Amino acid sequence: MRILFVCMGNICRSPSAAGMFRHVLAQRAPEALVEVDSAGTHDYHVGAPPDRRAIEAARRRGIDLSSLRARQVSSQDFERFDLILVMDEENLAALRSRAAPKYHERIRLLMDYAPTATMRRVPDPYYGGPLGFEEVLDLLEEASEGLLQEVLSRLDAR
Repeated sequence: MRILFVCMGNICRSPSAAGMFRHVLAQRAPEALVEVDSAGTHDYHVGAPPDRRAIEAARRRGIDLSSLRARQVSSQDFERFDLILVMDEENLAALRSRAAPKYHERIRLLMDYAPTATMRRVPDPYYGGPLGFEEVLDLLEEASEGLLQEVLSRLDAR
């Protein structure tokens, strides 16, 4: 199974989501064969590492983002990934406008996997302080738990 996490610039939310989900997988389902990647809807930061604040916040939770590099979503991603999980409605609309209709069901809001969360979007912490990155990781952890159940169910069905 292949999962792509997407935000706007691919330096804060989506690499954090990829790192968090890899962490949850390693702890709870290390045998699961799941490819995890991240990308951005825009090309602002292609080739750049995640924001240093995202790297530091993730590191405090035992998650290493330092090897990740930003990239932009490509047209091949719509076919390649089973799930394309976006951080907010803006990125959802951007990807659905670029994807063929047959791929629209693959593109979803990540927070749909956290039904008890009070937020339906993962806020962009880029212009805020360090607490914003912690809040993002809390949301991503909650969504990752729900996503793990979906992934394991899909893998069992195969």
